[in-house]
Parts: sequence; C-alpha cells; structure tokens
Amino acid sequence: MMLSKHARPQNSTRALSVMCNATATRTQPQHYYERQHQHQHQQKRTILGLIPAVDKRLFRMAKGVMPPISKTEQVALGCGTIGFDGDIFTGSPSLKKLVDTYDPKLSPEEQAFMDNQVNGLCALLNDHDVSVNKDFTKEAWDYMRDERFFAMKIPKEWGGLEFSTHAVSLVLAKLATHCFDANATVAVPNSLGPGELLARYGTPEQKEYFLPRLADGTLIPCFGLTGPHSGSDATSLIGSDCVVEERNGELGVMSSFKKRYITLAPVAGVVGVGLNLSDPNGLLKGKGEEGFTVALLERDHEGLRMGPRHMPLNASFMNGTVEGEDVWIPMSMILGGQERCGFGWHMFVECLAEGRGVSLPAGSAGAARTVATAVGAYARIRKQFRVPIAEFGGIQEALALSASDGLITIAGTDLMNAIIDNHEAPMVVSSVMKQNCTERGRRIVERAMDIAAGSAICRGDKNYLGNAYMSLPIAITVEGANIMTRSFQIIGQGLTRCHPHMIELINSLQMEQSEEDEAVKIFTKQFYKVVGHGGTNFAHSITRGLGATASTAIRSKNAYKDGDKLLEYHEKQMLRLSANFALTADLCFTLGGKLKFEELLMGRLADALGSIFLGYATLHHYSRRRGINGLEAVTEHAMLRLETEAQDALLLAANNFPGPLGTAASGVMKLGCFPLGSITRPYKEPSDELTKEVSRLITMPSEMRDMFAEGIYLAPEGQMHQATDLIRALPLCVEADKIAATLRREKRQPTTEEADKIAHADALRDALIQVDVYENLTEAESQEGYVRPALAGTEDRLAALERKTFSDVA
Repeated sequence: MMLSKHARPQNSTRALSVMCNATATRTQPQHYYERQHQHQHQQKRTILGLIPAVDKRLFRMAKGVMPPISKTEQVALGCGTIGFDGDIFTGSPSLKKLVDTYDPKLSPEEQAFMDNQVNGLCALLNDHDVSVNKDFTKEAWDYMRDERFFAMKIPKEWGGLEFSTHAVSLVLAKLATHCFDANATVAVPNSLGPGELLARYGTPEQKEYFLPRLADGTLIPCFGLTGPHSGSDATSLIGSDCVVEERNGELGVMSSFKKRYITLAPVAGVVGVGLNLSDPNGLLKGKGEEGFTVALLERDHEGLRMGPRHMPLNASFMNGTVEGEDVWIPMSMILGGQERCGFGWHMFVECLAEGRGVSLPAGSAGAARTVATAVGAYARIRKQFRVPIAEFGGIQEALALSASDGLITIAGTDLMNAIIDNHEAPMVVSSVMKQNCTERGRRIVERAMDIAAGSAICRGDKNYLGNAYMSLPIAITVEGANIMTRSFQIIGQGLTRCHPHMIELINSLQMEQSEEDEAVKIFTKQFYKVVGHGGTNFAHSITRGLGATASTAIRSKNAYKDGDKLLEYHEKQMLRLSANFALTADLCFTLGGKLKFEELLMGRLADALGSIFLGYATLHHYSRRRGINGLEAVTEHAMLRLETEAQDALLLAANNFPGPLGTAASGVMKLGCFPLGSITRPYKEPSDELTKEVSRLITMPSEMRDMFAEGIYLAPEGQMHQATDLIRALPLCVEADKIAATLRREKRQPTTEEADKIAHADALRDALIQVDVYENLTEAESQEGYVRPALAGTEDRLAALERKTFSDVA
C-alpha cells in the first residue's frame, strides 16, 4: 500500500507498533483483535486521505481565513429554499426535471380576471394623464379596491382572491403594457405588502382585524425597509432600532426609524416596518429573539409620519418616506406577536422572492410584449424612402435582439412563477431574475426608443414608450441596485447556499473550540467532497467541452428548424456550461474569505449563472409551447446569445482570476473550460440570416407575434390607443404593400377594391406616424395674454430697432 508523503514522517513509529501488534495475535483475546481491526481501518482511512494532525491543521487554516458569521447572517443562510439553482451548482442540471416539475397555468377564474377586471382597470387609465397629474383618479383607486387588485394573494377566507403567483405576474405584466404606474401600484400589496405575511404569521387577532380590511381595500399596505444608510440591506437596518421596554405593565418596543423610497407610503393605511430589535434587559425571557423584526403600524399611530412624496424620475406611483422618533409599539403590533420577534428575516425572504423574482421581472415582460407587437408593427408601417424601416439592417438587428431578449424574459418569468407556486422561495434565482430581466427590459425599451425615434420622445396620448423608458431605470435600482445584486449578492449567496457541500463546511468552521474534534471530522468530510466535486466537474468540463465543440462545428445553420434537434443540441451546451460554472465556483474557494471583495469576479460569474438559468428557462418554455410557427427561430437566436454570454463571462473570469493562487486557478479553469483554447470556445452571436428572420417574424403577421401579444392590453374598437391601433393596422398595411408590389410587377393599374385598400393603408400610416402637439403646453401658457419670455425679449429688442422686418425698406 502506497503511503501519502504527508503521512510518512509521523507514521514511522505507528508502523512499528502495527508490526508488534501483529506478532502478538496468538496471545490476545478476541475483543482485542476486533479493536485492532477497527484501529487499522481508521488508520488506512487517514493514510489514504490526510492524517488527523494535518486534517486539524488544514481546518485551523480555513478557520483562520473564514470571517466569523454573525447570528443575523446565520439566520439569512438558513432562509429560503434551494432548487434548480442548486442543480446548476452541481454541474449537471436536468431539463427534464424542469419540464416535469413546473407547468405555469392560469385557472379559469384567473383568466376571467385577466380578460375582464384587468381590461376594465386599463380602460380607466390614460397613461399620459396619469403622468401629468401624478396620480390616478378616485374612480381608478376605488376600482382597484373594489375588484380586489390589492388582495390577489390574500386567502379567500379573508375576502381575498387567493390567486397563484403566475396569475399575479401576468396581471402585472398586462398592466405594464399600458401603464407602468399601475403595475407598480398593484405590485407592492401582492409581494412586498404585509398581507400574505399576515396570513402566514399573523396572530389570530391581527388576521381578524387587518386581513378583511386589506382584502376590501379599506387599508392600502406598504412595507418600510429601505433606510438612508443601509439601503435595502436587512442585515444592518442602520437607523431603524428598537429596544424592548415595559410600560405600565405592558411589554413593547421603543423605536426610531427613518425609511425612504417606500412605495405606496403616501397613501398607505398600514405599514410593515423593518426594525432591528434589541433586548438589553432580557425582558423577552426566551419568548422571541433579538434581530430583524416587523412591526405593523396604522397610519394614525402616535409618532408615525407618512405622507411626503418622492418623485422617481417622471413616474407617478406613490412613493415616499416613513419616519418616527421614540415611537411606542406594543407587542401586539409586532407581526406574529412576541414569539415572532427576531423572525423578520424569514418573512423578508418570502416577500423578497416574489418582489425581486416576480413583480419586477413582470414589468420587463410587459415591456417586451409591447415592443415586439407595437414597435414591430410600427417598423413595418413606418416608411422611409418609400421602404418600410423594417427592411433596414440596423432596425432588423435591434428588433431581433429585443425579440430574443423578450422571449428570454417571458420564459424566465414563467419558470420563476411556477417555482414560487411550487412553494419554493429561491433567494439566488430571485436575484438572478431581478438583475437579469430588469436589465434586459431596459435594453428592450432603449432599442424601441431608437426605432420609434421622434414618435417615442414626444410626450402625449400617442406615446406608448416614453413612460416605460423612464420607469425601467427605477426597476433597476429597487430591491437592491443591479450593480450590487450582480457583483455581490448572486454569487455571495449562491456559493454559500447552493453549493452542494458548502453549508456544512461553513457550519463546521463556526463551531466552538470545545467541539473542535467533531468540527474537524465534518470539515474533512466536506472538504473531500468539495475536492471530488471539483474533480468531477473538471472532467465533465473537458469531455463536454470537446463534445460541444465538435457538435457545434458540424451543426447545420438550419438545424434549429427541427425542434427535437434544437432541444438536444442546446441542452448539451447548457450541460457543458453548467460544468464549467460549477468548476469555477469550486476554484473560488481558493480565495477564502477574500472572495467577497472580488466583485469583478463575482459579477462575471453572476453573468454566467444568469445566462445558464435563463437558457434552461428558454428551453423549458420551448418544450411547453412548441408548435408555434417561428418559435424555433427566436429560441435559437436567444440560446445562441445566452451561450455566448456565458462563455464570454467565464473567459473573462479565467483571464482575471484574482488572489495569491489566481494564476494556478486560472490555469485549471482554462484547461477545464477551454481545453483546446479558442477552438473550444465555439459560441458566436446569431448570424445575420437568423437575425433577419427573427425581425421578419415580429414585423409581419405571424404566430410569433400572436404569442408576444398574449396578455397585452388592447383597447376597445373605436377608442384611440396608439399601441392597439398599430397592432390592428399591421395586417392592413402589409396587405396593401403586397398589392402595390403586385401592381409594379404586373405593370397595371389597381382595381377599385385594390385602390381602396391602398388608400386606407396610406391613411392609417399617415395617422399612426403623427405625434402630439400642444397649442399651450403649460398652465401658464394657457393664461390670457401670456407671451413666452423668449418672444417678449425679441419684441423688446425689435422695438429698439428702426427696421422691424426684412421687408421694411432699408
């Protein structure tokens, strides 16, 4: 048996002892032989691995570089669930598992709500008027209350609708196709508001009082977390402290807090306030704990100040401050009662999974549907040099990118909705969705602004893009700005929560000194698993990488048209990239506790993880929706981009791997991920031919356009609504263009019917490219006798001149 070189110096006497014991076998009792066998078995284990002294030394080295984890951080690590994100970290996720497990669908009741109540609300809202008046009408507020828009997640027993997460997401997306302010207003009570938390954790008295009032809209809720010095970081809550005290025999907390950016605060009747509770005098007596705690305060609570508004860019949804100094809060107003003191992290994670992973991406999905349908139609209807701008290469590129980004976003939202409806609360996936989908949503609308040009920047009833353009940057910043989410949160949480062996390893390093022997055993076991995990994914990276390179090299450019081959090819690429990512994640452990300061590396890995997750989501979507003519082309375009994004992110990570062992880690990563260098980096952006095909699909009547049009708001016939009018005009204009092309080819005059169709299309084109213009833009301009200051200055200067106009004789 070969001994480890680390084992030899210390085992010279041990080997002698073993031989001596062997010579005594004939004279020792049977139980002695059994003990010796166990001892030798244990000895072999340590020799094959590491001897106990080295195990302990390695443990102590790791403990030395691992910063202590606070109690709050320990609670955070235990919150939420691990699902498909954990599968990606194994390096071998399964598309079949996704398809078999998650199937988002609406119930008949939910579909009826989409078709009736959501359309009814949209009909009450003029998006431009809302942006000018900075509020909805009372009729619209009452309609939202009466139709339970704020109670979609509240159980029916309390008067709510008890809708699925998928239904809430589609409602929010449909509202976003018409009015982003309505989207934001309805989103908060159904994700970050305390309604669902009350249903899960509230005391009987709290449920009985608050839930019916929240369900019927008597009380509009909001959630106060963000502070000036801590942002949305619930682990710090700087400036939101409360101390347990006793007053007149009643236990409660004395609190001061300063919250900002709180959506619905200016109109909310109840706020859930996130506080950092401390109990220096031990008054809780084991009933509840210190830490993140949620208090329920009604608007007229003594010392509470709500009402002042922020103005987020040009948005009109209610957003403002929640403040209080020396506010007395009885224990009966702690969400869940005294027993739930310190339990806020668990509640917050459940809120956050829906707020970050569902509500915000829903807005991007709505924007994607609007751009694909309305802007796609505009590009075909609008002509320049007598040619539809949809035929211009630059327009085609922008449209194709927006279409595939739109498909990615819709696919991601569908999958995320189904994950939440499966009673999961995936922290890492929700962060990926928030960061990735809001960023894609922003790009989609930015490209749409470029395409629609002047018609997109002139505000008024005809502008269906401007408010979305100004609203999406807000989504980028809320619930943790995207920069922070990408460069710290996704991988920081992912490595600790989703790696198959990391949690137990971290926990062993946090054990007390008195438990060191047990801690060393756990650490050693998990350490070997991490090493084995890395070795497995190193091998998978090489073999799958070589296979992916070969399959990509011989793949026909039209192979995607066969749906089975499309799925088979791209699933293999996702498996290869997952192994690459898992290997890289293991190499991150060479950085120890310094990883959290390497945000450039974590950002690149977040890009790779996001592309892989959304790649699987896109394949999941295709598996569910295949049969739509044209879906193969848009899916192919999306997958090629996602694979290239993941590949490029991993390459950047390999080229810039930091730390004392960075050169070695970089070498291992490159050898595993790209064993033949650039040859094994086969992914490229979609071809021009495919780009043109995807653009054609969304600028001509097609089943793909119909898919994007699912769940958008279409105004009733006869009501002016620019996006609706563009969508309805497209088939008429396309038919007229076909007639005109036929006439040119046949060199003849049109029939009366043909001439009427061409004239009707021309009239539609002329009407649909017009923009809003105002005789008097401001209230001041509408005043009698008003003269614009610049014109008044001109008059003053002309008055001093002898020659007033050019026509005056010199």
